Amino acid sequence: MNEEITLKLTTDEVAIIVDALEVDLEGYLESAKEARGNGNRADVETFTEAATRIQTLMTKLQPHVDD
Repeated sequence: MNEEITLKLTTDEVAIIVDALEVDLEGYLESAKEARGNGNRADVETFTEAATRIQTLMTKLQPHVDD
């Protein structure tokens, strides 16, 4: 499942992906916060892991985005 792939993207395309990931990240962080408030540890763990993975990918992509 962790097969490496090679893509050719423009910096604009990478920026679009990063923007979409930011929205997803915010959603997962909010969901983790709600789950924490509800005492649902399993969901907190799931949403936090997803947020962490998204943040890692964003960090990897960010250097390829024009400012």
